[in-house]
Amino acid sequence: MGNQFKTFILLSGLTVFLVYMGKLIGGPSGMIVALIFAGIMNLASYWFSDKIVLAMYGAKPVSESEAPELYQMVREMAARANIPMPRIYVIPGEAPNAFATGRNPEKAVVAVTEGLLRLMDYHEVKGVLGHELAHVKNRDILIQSVAATLAGAIMVLANIAKWSAIFGSFSSDDEDSGVGIIGALVMAIIAPIAAMLIQMAISRSREYLADETGAKLAGNPEFLASALEKLAIASQRIPMVDANPATAHMFIVNPLSGGGILTLFSTHPPIEERIRRLRSMR
Repeated sequence: MGNQFKTFILLSGLTVFLVYMGKLIGGPSGMIVALIFAGIMNLASYWFSDKIVLAMYGAKPVSESEAPELYQMVREMAARANIPMPRIYVIPGEAPNAFATGRNPEKAVVAVTEGLLRLMDYHEVKGVLGHELAHVKNRDILIQSVAATLAGAIMVLANIAKWSAIFGSFSSDDEDSGVGIIGALVMAIIAPIAAMLIQMAISRSREYLADETGAKLAGNPEFLASALEKLAIASQRIPMVDANPATAHMFIVNPLSGGGILTLFSTHPPIEERIRRLRSMR
């Protein structure tokens, strides 16, 4: 119940922030539009989160005849987790990564990249799939999908605020319509950061839990630990060039490249610490 309440507060915060951005850009009428927009985003993320994210990355379903080992691994671990068999998708591209999505275990999808399947051996793929199935079992997938959708909406509004400030398109006659060009530019800068901070609060603790649960489902924590070691190197060498920051928290490792200040807003705990915790389970 604690995590569910925390998630409710965090997602409510994203919605409130979205409404405030609407007020900043368009005054009271903008606030109403943003509130409606937030409601639509919440409904869309609940009913269509899997379709939205899968389409974003060009993921394609694979049949059991095309990927018998994947099906065998997922079926075995899903039974162990006492959840329905998820649908399996493959994402084109060399960047190694994976995520799970869907609104509940009955509608879950597990997606892996072609690059991950080429990089990992059988046991490492099993460790990665165990992690993603743990997110399904722990009911993280809806939380992550809703956060991704709302964070994406905030980033869209941040861009609108930026261009509104540049072209002076927001109203200056209404006292409540905004805080001026400087305020709009500041909001355009901090909105994506606020969205990422909320994502980080949602995902970091859940990643440790998914690692632990996934290691148990796979049968050996070394499977996932070894996979994470490879991912730590390969994800920097082959970044996912089309990765959307709003969905970064859904992947097993951060798909975004970059260092410096970007590392302060990482949506994932340090891989080294994840590996250490896994190996302490043995």
